[in-house]
Amino acid sequence: MSLSDPQFGLIARRTRAIACGLSVAAAVALAGCTSGFQPMHASLGPGPALSDKMKAVKVAAIPGRVGQRIRNELIFQTTGDGQERGAAQYRLDVAISERVTSTLVDRQGDSVNRVYSLDATFRLVDLNTQQVALTGSSFGRSTFQRTDSIYANVRAQRDAQNRAAETVSTDLKARLEAFLATRA
Repeated sequence: MSLSDPQFGLIARRTRAIACGLSVAAAVALAGCTSGFQPMHASLGPGPALSDKMKAVKVAAIPGRVGQRIRNELIFQTTGDGQERGAAQYRLDVAISERVTSTLVDRQGDSVNRVYSLDATFRLVDLNTQQVALTGSSFGRSTFQRTDSIYANVRAQRDAQNRAAETVSTDLKARLEAFLATRA
């Protein structure tokens, strides 16, 4: 069969017709898919924007330096300016647990590398009904090295704590946004 063969032209037209039909069918099928999805930060409906919903979440105090760091990050991320707003509709309660694990040991038996582990469980309480609206857990892991300097060890562990706290607060914010985006 060659390009000049009339049968080749017929096959090419049929192939184009089938491809065009499949394209139309796919476009019709995909048109229905977009109605179920919407961007979280877009205000498509008459209700309040997600940023306003996030401002209605009061973050309860979390004990410890790392807990305070998580709370401060959440307040800043949810309000945009670090100031909590007045009328809260939800309260976020967070409990954390911390541990440090040695991973590498040198020839003398001293720990060289450590992993700081931060585990957080949370619950979002609707203040109008006092019912738990959302629960979950999150975690952050961060490594740091030990040296001969005591100050460097303290600073390295504190930096690892800050990195893990930022990871947890970012995750909690994303979970809150996903939950509140579906609420009216």
